[in-house]
Amino acid sequence: MGARRRPNFVRRGLSDVSSRGDGFRVAKAGGSALSALLALALLAGCGGHPKGVMTPVALAQPSNTSQVDMLVATTRQPSGDPATLFSGERSPTLSMTDVAVSIPPDSRRAPGTVQWPRKLPPNPETDFAVTRVREMASEDEARTWFRAHNKDGHVLLFVHGFNNRYEDGVFRLAQIVHDSGAQATPMLFTWPSRARVFDYNYDKESTNYSRTALEDTLRTLANAPNVKDVTILAHSMGTWLTMEALRQMGIRDGKIAPKIENVILASPDIDLDVFAKQWTDMGDERPKFTIFVSQDDRALALSRLISGDVSRLGAIDPSAEPYRTQLETAGITAIDLTKVETDDGLHHGKFAESPEIVQLIGQRIIKGQTLTDSEITLGEGITAVVAGTAKNVGTVAAATITAPVTIIEGRGTPPKQVRLNETLASDERSQRAVP
Repeated sequence: MGARRRPNFVRRGLSDVSSRGDGFRVAKAGGSALSALLALALLAGCGGHPKGVMTPVALAQPSNTSQVDMLVATTRQPSGDPATLFSGERSPTLSMTDVAVSIPPDSRRAPGTVQWPRKLPPNPETDFAVTRVREMASEDEARTWFRAHNKDGHVLLFVHGFNNRYEDGVFRLAQIVHDSGAQATPMLFTWPSRARVFDYNYDKESTNYSRTALEDTLRTLANAPNVKDVTILAHSMGTWLTMEALRQMGIRDGKIAPKIENVILASPDIDLDVFAKQWTDMGDERPKFTIFVSQDDRALALSRLISGDVSRLGAIDPSAEPYRTQLETAGITAIDLTKVETDDGLHHGKFAESPEIVQLIGQRIIKGQTLTDSEITLGEGITAVVAGTAKNVGTVAAATITAPVTIIEGRGTPPKQVRLNETLASDERSQRAVP
């Protein structure tokens, strides 16, 4: 098979990574990865919540709560405990479960938040609560569920990130669907994360373990006659899994299934060089891609440090050259959330915790609307930059760039060392054939 052209990544070095003056510095090049990991563990441990929330609770009638029904596919090992359902260990069998989540009235919670119970059982009037769990005994049963719930033909498939338990993905998807108002059937693909900061490498290998299962799930959705289109929303390490599954589909089938129309990569924890190769291997007919980035993302700063000091896609500055031009020529929409303020101490979940951004996902991107209008308003206090045109509407910035889908063939010499805040450019390795 002939070589395909791809955007490539050249690095220009910075000596360290910081969170822009908030007192947290990950490390200098060659610094202590262990110290950084300990710092991240402390941050991640600040806001724990009760485990074992998957046991269904009864709703009082009448109730002012909202409900989100979802289909959950997982490569996790069943835990044997109805309070957790699945563990962080790997299963060779894909399990499917029907889950319903009750969400408290809007007067009891702020948009963008998952209201975890402080004690068990949860109170549906104040907490997120599971109200139904039903294991699917067969693929036919899952198809029956889908036919009953997929009224308009639109599907939103969420792939969670690193350090997530089963219930983390369930509650996060419920929150996104509710707060975004997305008119799409929710489906969660949850892979075997041990939900421990020091198991980063185990989690990464679990995404590789799960990529064929996700590929098969996507193909099944695309082949379903009652499905019109599929939007994939992936976060953090889940973006790696998503890109690998799409890459495999592109190689195996010669193309990405046309019904997979939108791919949203939020805080993508992907090596820039690897992303370029994955992009190429998908083939020439790709879905519409949107990436959410933030240069103050602490989790991605650490990931870079422990991954050979190669910058992560989710930490680039899309308004800087040559990123800007390369994103335009690749047709990738980039939304910069660096100045968006949320309560996320790691600055790693802004896509779901900012009401304006989660509305953008549900009301614009999932509907397939291209963000090319320089008058676009993402919400009060947000600035949009579209294809080189800036529109100031407040104090918070979201830079958006999009253009037609064409890839520039790059020529040049690969750099000797990888650093942060790199640029999209070219290297001669881009001419290698797809395996």
